[in-house]
Amino acid sequence: MAVDRSPNMARIFVTGGTGFVGRGILRELHRQGFSIRCLVRPGSEAKLPLRDGVEIVHGDLRESASLESAASGCGAVIHLVGIIREFPRQEITFQNLHVEATRQVLKIARTSGVSRYLHMSALGVRKGAAAAYHRSKWEAEELVRNSGLPFTIFRPSVIVGPEGEFMRMISRLVRLAPLVPVIGDGRYRLQPVALETVAKGFAAALRSREAEGKTFDVAGPDPVTYNEFLDIVGTCLGKKVRRLHHPLVLMRPLVSVLEKFPFFPLTSNQLTMLLENNTTDPTLFYRTLDLESISLEETLRRALQP
Repeated sequence: MAVDRSPNMARIFVTGGTGFVGRGILRELHRQGFSIRCLVRPGSEAKLPLRDGVEIVHGDLRESASLESAASGCGAVIHLVGIIREFPRQEITFQNLHVEATRQVLKIARTSGVSRYLHMSALGVRKGAAAAYHRSKWEAEELVRNSGLPFTIFRPSVIVGPEGEFMRMISRLVRLAPLVPVIGDGRYRLQPVALETVAKGFAAALRSREAEGKTFDVAGPDPVTYNEFLDIVGTCLGKKVRRLHHPLVLMRPLVSVLEKFPFFPLTSNQLTMLLENNTTDPTLFYRTLDLESISLEETLRRALQP
């Protein structure tokens, strides 16, 4: 792996550092000796996983006028901001948080003259995708590709770690529910990846010239059906998983009605993505960045530790 030893690469400007994935990436950057400048909304500082070596810049990408020099003196920008669900009344939409926020961060990066831009996307992103989430992520990727900046794009499958809400929800269901609800036949496939692997990938890309201009599909080594995934979670927890399958013909209209209420955990957009196969060949990611994969069972055991 060709290493970039640019002197200013030691300081990294990060957006989205207070989220589940962002916290993991911040920890890895700190472990590897990078200095970090984090864009944080006022009042969200407590969500940062560490404060030593982290410089906080207060701001909101939806109020961009004061942020043009936010990355001044940084060697790279890591843009992680994203949402999985829209709340239009609060202007929290895919267009605002994926497309327009990316446009703003790219402007910050160009103004600051950084030598590397790393972008978080998602597996399944493509032009004309069925899900609005994927379409907005594609539009953001196009902005990155046409930015003129030396970029690397990451498209992860489901990211698994001990602080993730997804694993907390699955763990609660497997531990406590006599029957674990499954939408449809449960044969749709996914390829979960450890947060640790994702974080190491971002850190490695900062130092790798070979990563420039590449879009990495990021996944673990083990593609499984959702049914198989639940069974492995059960094995890790010492529980026998009994599933209750809900027919799609009933679930689609139900989700369409209930997604309007914030308490309901699923939207039509999420259902569409769930039913798509979310698998890939991640060889380029591991080979280029000199990373070792972690098996799904080991990933889940680490994530489910008490």
